[in-house]
Amino acid sequence: MADSFRLAEYLERLDIRGPVNPDLRTLTALHAAHVDAIPFENLDPFLGRPVSLELAALQEKLVRRRRGGYCFEQNALFKAALDVLGFKVTGLAARVRWRSSPESPLGPRSHMLLKVDLADRAYLADVGFGSCLLDQPLPLVIGVEHPSPMGTFLLTESDGGYLLQSKQSAGWRSAFLFDLSPQIPADYEVANWYTSTSPAAPFLRTLIMERIAGEQRMKLVDRRFTIENGRGEMIEDRTLASAEDLERVLEQSFRITPPVAVSSIFARFAEVDSGPGTV
Repeated sequence: MADSFRLAEYLERLDIRGPVNPDLRTLTALHAAHVDAIPFENLDPFLGRPVSLELAALQEKLVRRRRGGYCFEQNALFKAALDVLGFKVTGLAARVRWRSSPESPLGPRSHMLLKVDLADRAYLADVGFGSCLLDQPLPLVIGVEHPSPMGTFLLTESDGGYLLQSKQSAGWRSAFLFDLSPQIPADYEVANWYTSTSPAAPFLRTLIMERIAGEQRMKLVDRRFTIENGRGEMIEDRTLASAEDLERVLEQSFRITPPVAVSSIFARFAEVDSGPGTV
């Protein structure tokens, strides 16, 4: 994998210049730059298009064609870059709890994340949780609040693993539950097939996009477009009224080139039961 990864193109996509080394400074800079340059988006599942996790396909889509992607694509690409740079990285899997009530049963391991071992400690790296993107890696430490420019996060023990929580205006909200069991590419292939093809997965019926740029979190859930600041305060909240409005948001806010005509994406909203909502 390392031999086929085009590091220079990836760093150019992230607008990273200067030395890069397997240390916390580089990891933090890459993490922040990645969620700015390569937004979370699930356009392919939403449009019924296949999602490939082959490294060449990921580089072509997310780097060369300036698209975004969802968790398996984002974190697979990020892991490939970290591997080439000499980081010690382990792929993990999580059960998403963001849209679940505390008493609901656990779901499948449908989210990819990374553990990065540095000299001082292990860190959680995740550039692909498209309901509450992390803007920087988090120390893998239980019970300590970790403030960042775009939020405050907390790891607690739960169900034999780690529960990541995000501080919201209404209190702590659970993001996902994970343990430290290493995952292999075949594990992600199965999970990716489920999340990109199963009617039970949210990505086939709801368009979700998110990007962190500086101290602004931009989100699109179907036709609802919002911008929040680092304190979670709403800066903008509106419903996109037309395909032209959607096209402007894709170009100016998410800076991506969609795979089909924007009019086709906007028409897809009418084909599904879900409307503007909150994730």
